[in-house]
Amino acid sequence: MLWLLLFAPLAVALGAIEGVPAPAVFFCAAVAIVPIAKLIVEGTEVIAGYTGPALGGLLNATFGNLPELIIAVVALRAGMVEMVRASIVGALLANLLLGLGLAFLLGGMRHHVQDYNPLAARAYASMMLLAVISMAVPSGFHRFFGAEQGFAHAALLDTSVAVVLLAIYALYLVYQLWTHRESFAEDDHAAGSGLHARAAAAEHGPQWSLSRAGVTLVGASLAAAWLSEVLVGAAEETGHALGMSKTFIGLILLAGVGGAAEIGSAITMGRRNRMDLSVGIALGSCIQIALFVAPVLVLLGGVVGPQPFTLSFTRGEMGFLFVSVLLGGMVASDGRSN
Repeated sequence: MLWLLLFAPLAVALGAIEGVPAPAVFFCAAVAIVPIAKLIVEGTEVIAGYTGPALGGLLNATFGNLPELIIAVVALRAGMVEMVRASIVGALLANLLLGLGLAFLLGGMRHHVQDYNPLAARAYASMMLLAVISMAVPSGFHRFFGAEQGFAHAALLDTSVAVVLLAIYALYLVYQLWTHRESFAEDDHAAGSGLHARAAAAEHGPQWSLSRAGVTLVGASLAAAWLSEVLVGAAEETGHALGMSKTFIGLILLAGVGGAAEIGSAITMGRRNRMDLSVGIALGSCIQIALFVAPVLVLLGGVVGPQPFTLSFTRGEMGFLFVSVLLGGMVASDGRSN
């Protein structure tokens, strides 16, 4: 799959040539992200073998979400606030429904029944529900009062909610990595199959040292961020050429391409019967987007862009998120998938 990296310089070259259709540039950049996502998968799996599923999932979510953050910052700089809001919602739905759902489906087809830690899954679901409810507060304020009547109060509310969400994320990291690490340990019932999967992966997967895996993760993440800028540059013109709205571009195209790394990681780990890591990647990425990426964009919106980024999501977007979080939490909370 690494030969697809040839599309990266091709995308840059096409973007520099005048008259080249924007969909061609967008397609080349999107295809080039696929092998980069594969490198992130392999690097994360090596590191997770040293650190365990909790920290491994957190590292993968962090590196995998870097393209989303870069895409959003570049789009904010161009004034595409509506597209950024849609990409946040799309990234959450892509990880929660597409990534975790395919991990359950393809992993279950290969291994029939898979077990993982239910305590960790319930903790992830609780954090996601808390994040969605917190994001609904400023959304409701903007919808009922409007920006004109209460703009000063709305800006203050958005900033306050962003600070609270960042504080919650910091406390969540303390809970996950320090005070309650045992709650995120690999499930004992799945430990035997997990060791067998790791042994099989070691036979057929890359034999990397910890330092090489770290360098690969950093390099692949930087490459994904670089290609994300190319994507954003061609996204709006691609939408015009193909008759797509800004909301559709953000919700489907940018979210899917920007989240390719963590979605691919979650699916790959599910097929390798490492469900603790798969669930940690998919749900951990959702938590990081809702509790870190979105509030950071609120704090940076008025600085990097011509207009501030507000948490004024539509009824449809919040409805999608709320129902998806309830569905994902209900399906994943029992600690067994098939």
